Amino acid sequence: MSETAVTFAKENGKRFVEELKSFLRIPSISTDPERAADVRRAAEFVADELRRIGMENVRLLETSTSETVYAPSSGPAQVVAARNGHPLVYADHMHAVPVNGKPATTVLLYGHYDVQPAEPMEEWKSPPFEPSERDGNLYARGAVDDKGQMWMHVKALESLLATGGGRLPVNIRVIVEGEEEVGGEGIAAFVREHPEQLRADVALVSDSEMFAPDLPTLCVGLRGMIYTEIEARGARSDLHSGMYGGAAPNPFVALAQIIAQLKDATGRILIPHFYDRLCAPSDAELAAWKALPFDEEVYRETEVGSTVLTGEPGFSVLERTWARPTLDVHGIAGGFTGAGAKTVIPARALAKVSMRLVPKMTTAESFALYKDYVEAICPAGITLDVRLIHSGDPVVVSTDNPYVRAATSAMYKVFGKETVFVRGGGSIPIVGDFIRELGIPTLLMGFGLPDDNLHAPNEKFHLANFHRGIESIVLFLGSAAEV
Repeated sequence: MSETAVTFAKENGKRFVEELKSFLRIPSISTDPERAADVRRAAEFVADELRRIGMENVRLLETSTSETVYAPSSGPAQVVAARNGHPLVYADHMHAVPVNGKPATTVLLYGHYDVQPAEPMEEWKSPPFEPSERDGNLYARGAVDDKGQMWMHVKALESLLATGGGRLPVNIRVIVEGEEEVGGEGIAAFVREHPEQLRADVALVSDSEMFAPDLPTLCVGLRGMIYTEIEARGARSDLHSGMYGGAAPNPFVALAQIIAQLKDATGRILIPHFYDRLCAPSDAELAAWKALPFDEEVYRETEVGSTVLTGEPGFSVLERTWARPTLDVHGIAGGFTGAGAKTVIPARALAKVSMRLVPKMTTAESFALYKDYVEAICPAGITLDVRLIHSGDPVVVSTDNPYVRAATSAMYKVFGKETVFVRGGGSIPIVGDFIRELGIPTLLMGFGLPDDNLHAPNEKFHLANFHRGIESIVLFLGSAAEV
């Protein structure tokens, strides 16, 4: 079944790309309330395609999520309990034949159809929601994160169903979300409240990248995430800096003082006890990373684009980005930022701060340590509100399981090379939910490339990897039937 499905995928590859282009034209920006209709349109697009290829029980599952609403500068932010979220897309096909008298394997396929905002628009070489092919790549927002990679799952299923007489080698459940780029609260609640609807033996996620071109890769670790806001409030209202400067507390200065005390000059986080539960990678894993084809200078110049790389001394770049916790500031808002001058001491200022966590660090304890420390160093005259916006647990996946072997075997047939195991510096919160709530191993088998510009202008997906990804997934599902 798998070999004929691979042939079908090759013969229909051009159609698959044209369908993906139609999908990419939908600006499903989950963080933008004005795009809510487009986000739902993308969900319906996925559901319609799953029905067309022969998947069953296809439906949209409505979600709700918490929302923070900001009050005027004179008062604190108010939190509304819930609002309507973006829908999940569910489908299944549960007719696989038992193998050797044992129940058929069930695979849970996950992806997300929402995308990041496209700004800054002027840096795109072609419109972000008008897909463009150049130099063997498909350029569009969402091309690789994650519409293109999720579409590989759909097209692998189509190839198997079309050539297998409407049957699949394994049972399949599909869950696709529309809030991954804004924290994934809806799907986390669904997994927690309805685990029986997603019961499976293994989950497959294609929302990661290969370590290098033509090098099949399984990501076996992800850092966790804590995303926070620090709101600093001073006077009752904005004040004239000439009349009150020198007497009135300034929330912007307070935030600058707080942020300056979160890390030292080397990048080490200064929160007391923050590193207490850190679990270092094994010697074998460090040796494997050292053997990877990685050039720090090429990474600095082509991927980062800075004059120097920063971070904790004594650790390689891969250790710093995969296995060390980090703390970053993403934005500071408040006061006057328009053209010209306005001498105002703002009553309120806001900073967005995140931390990446590594195995053994928990989101609850790490946030509590951070909150206590920030409040302890708060300057006089300032009232703080330290809020947790969303979080996700760090994950390390054991490579000693038969589904990993099935995945590496499948990719070897497609790429002709042995698979390398890496960690990822980012966070995919749902992976932790699958492991914790469903108790199943999760494979991170992605086909993006390090220079695919996800979350940045000119995002792309190398089309050869799109096709090889479909073939790899087809072969993996065939191999998983034998586990």
